[in-house]
Amino acid sequence: MSEQTNESMSFWGHIEQLRKHLIRSALAIILFAIIAFLNKNFIFNNIILAPKESYFFTNKLFCKLSELLSIPAICINQFPLKIINIELAGQFTTHITVSIIVGIIFAIPYIFWELWRFIKPALHKHEQKSAKNGVFKASLLFFAGILFSYFLIVPLAINFLGSYQVSEFVENQISLKSYINTVTMVTFATGVVFELPVIIYFLSKIGLVTPEFLIKNRRIAIVLILIVSAIITPPDVFSQILVGIPLYILYEFSIGIARKQYQKRNSE
Repeated sequence: MSEQTNESMSFWGHIEQLRKHLIRSALAIILFAIIAFLNKNFIFNNIILAPKESYFFTNKLFCKLSELLSIPAICINQFPLKIINIELAGQFTTHITVSIIVGIIFAIPYIFWELWRFIKPALHKHEQKSAKNGVFKASLLFFAGILFSYFLIVPLAINFLGSYQVSEFVENQISLKSYINTVTMVTFATGVVFELPVIIYFLSKIGLVTPEFLIKNRRIAIVLILIVSAIITPPDVFSQILVGIPLYILYEFSIGIARKQYQKRNSE
């Protein structure tokens, strides 16, 4: 009976520790969200709405490329979208929503650190050593995905979806909510899927994934990558390929990670 009580206390002790880590992570998100909320003009004018403008870095780069190659079609977003708000509280709720999303993005390294602090006591010394700098690497992959999406996928998505017409008699007037949802969903989702090597690392660490399994199912992985790319990008093949290529490279990199962990596990 006493053993059951100790086990029960141990379990609830872990739950209590997890609760503390989650609370600290939530406070970090709130802090960054407040900072973003107080810097409304910078967040919206210089970051959120910038990819639709002709002066945006990617748009200027594509237009210079179009001049060099004499292909006018690749000069994108030269006619900025007209964003409208059709809800009474639309701009205020959008301000709050975007602030929270920005808060989550900038709090990600701290959230990873809190997660690492929670799982670290359960790891052996050599496991802790092998996972050294894991927070930095996971954060780096996440922000790489964010930047890749923001500077490449988002401008292309805006150009394709914003200029697409079923008829010349139908004018595009994009709602603020629709624009924000597209930009934030594509950007955040790409950041998350760039965590593939981290996921493979932990799955191979506990023996659920082997390098042979990843190599054998490479074709299935390619299909899944294309499906994921189709989900997180606009419905055009070009954007899907742009996301699919780095994801496939990350998959091949993950095979190397799994092989390294497999060799370590067999040598122990």
